Amino acid sequence: MDDKNVLWEKAVAFHGHVCGGLMIGYKAALYAMKLLELEFSEDEQVVCIAENDACGVDAIQVILGCSVGKGNLLFHMRGKQAFSFYNRKTGKSVRLVLKPKPEGMTREETFDYYQGCTPEDMFDVKETVIALPQQARIFDSYPCECCGERTGANWIRIAGGKKLCLDCYESYDRFHV
Repeated sequence: MDDKNVLWEKAVAFHGHVCGGLMIGYKAALYAMKLLELEFSEDEQVVCIAENDACGVDAIQVILGCSVGKGNLLFHMRGKQAFSFYNRKTGKSVRLVLKPKPEGMTREETFDYYQGCTPEDMFDVKETVIALPQQARIFDSYPCECCGERTGANWIRIAGGKKLCLDCYESYDRFHV
């Protein structure tokens, strides 16, 4: 089995089933590897900003090592099959946007269609529109003085002299009462 088949099998095992959406992410990850000279990211060398939270993101996690926990998989939810990839070592980046597929295809036909496409046929290659995000930060945490749950400092609010988590904090908005 060649390297690409091994990667596909890993993506399927992680995702749980074969589908067109997984194939989109698989081809996007392979194309990004080619365009940006990427390898699996042990830390935050590779960054992906996904504009959706659909099936393809699972393939990107498995193939490129981008994950929410490491801080190198971020979501800029726009409902688009678009992915921005960044190589921190070289400073290069690319945004891959899925091209429209023929109308009226079943799920099975869609999978077959994407499987038969080259990445060049599947994606428009564009410049990234979001600057490379800074590396993930580790925040101090504090206990919420209402519920007692520890919360990162960046998400603490002060109300009545107390440190409150966002769930316990009552926001002030005069227009949406």
